[in-house]
Amino acid sequence: MAKEDYYKTLGIDQNASQDDIKRAYRKMAMKYHPDQNADNPEAEKRFKEVNEANDVLFDEEKRAAYDRFGHAAFEQGGQSSGGFGGAGFSDIFEDMFGDFVGGGSRGDRQGSGRGSDLRYNMEVSVTKAFTGDKTNIRVPTSIACQDCSGIGTKGGTAPDSCPTCNGHGKVRAQQGFFTIERACSTCRGAGKFIKTPCSGCSGSGRVHQEKTLSVTIPPGVEDGTRIRLSGEGEAGLNGAPAGDLYIFITVSSHHIFQRDGANIYCAVPIPITTATLGGHIEVPTVDGARARVTIPTGTQSGCQFRLKGKGMSILRSKERGDMFVQASVETPVNLTKKQKELLKQFESEGGSEQNNPESEGFFTKVKDLWEDLKD
Repeated sequence: MAKEDYYKTLGIDQNASQDDIKRAYRKMAMKYHPDQNADNPEAEKRFKEVNEANDVLFDEEKRAAYDRFGHAAFEQGGQSSGGFGGAGFSDIFEDMFGDFVGGGSRGDRQGSGRGSDLRYNMEVSVTKAFTGDKTNIRVPTSIACQDCSGIGTKGGTAPDSCPTCNGHGKVRAQQGFFTIERACSTCRGAGKFIKTPCSGCSGSGRVHQEKTLSVTIPPGVEDGTRIRLSGEGEAGLNGAPAGDLYIFITVSSHHIFQRDGANIYCAVPIPITTATLGGHIEVPTVDGARARVTIPTGTQSGCQFRLKGKGMSILRSKERGDMFVQASVETPVNLTKKQKELLKQFESEGGSEQNNPESEGFFTKVKDLWEDLKD
């Protein structure tokens, strides 16, 4: 199961201020603190998740990295299946906040001018999460300049070697006993120099434009599922590789179905006569079909009926979860005079423990309680 979004863990939105984060953390930490939940083993796990989310979101630099890269920014070595090219945690911050180079490999990446990764938040319905979907999205981004084919020079000719760093992309400076290596300020680490820049992109090799992308939503996606579109991020500088686009899925609530992982829950009102005498009802399923459910005699509110294999699709599997129908026995309203007379006749016949076992048992316990209080 996908790791829960940190904003969702704290119950806040992405525009939350530092004060909002602080208040949300105090509230959640108090709620799930192990000392307050000695009988709840899940509380300690939730408490750790809340602390982890607060540790990232309350730190402005960590929060910026999380907003850009998601959980991958804090996984081991900064790597993930999403493919951040093996960038470490410090590399991510260097890429975002500075041009300082402390070695050769970082300078090479800086000089390459790879385009930035982008994030797109997408909301899908429960039914679309079940069936999967193919939709188009519009993303404001940077694309390769058509006038120069992304190179940045007028006419698309090859750029010259940078005269400041002689094409190395970095320069060294002696400070006492230390030699400091930085990205070349003239070519910004590219090692190349453009004498005559392209008029269409001013030499950057890219222009700002909104593009339309086709996105396939696989069946069974859950909240927090991340879809990576390789090379669909911002175009790189001067012909460098483009970044990636990461689509974060949020599954919206449904007016009938409630989802819990691969299972679906549905509360269905049942007439009191059907619950009393037994019968059959038809209920909708998430795939748009109907299912017939047998209601046994004497069904009470809260009784659940399991429909095996009628739940949600499971991501990357042909299997499905189950559907649970919860009975909600409905008390009749707006009775006619004759219906009221029939109910009074039924009441006059007298009830028994066999007819009303729950109420009879409850009031027996109440009677025993009153007797104990008298002693």
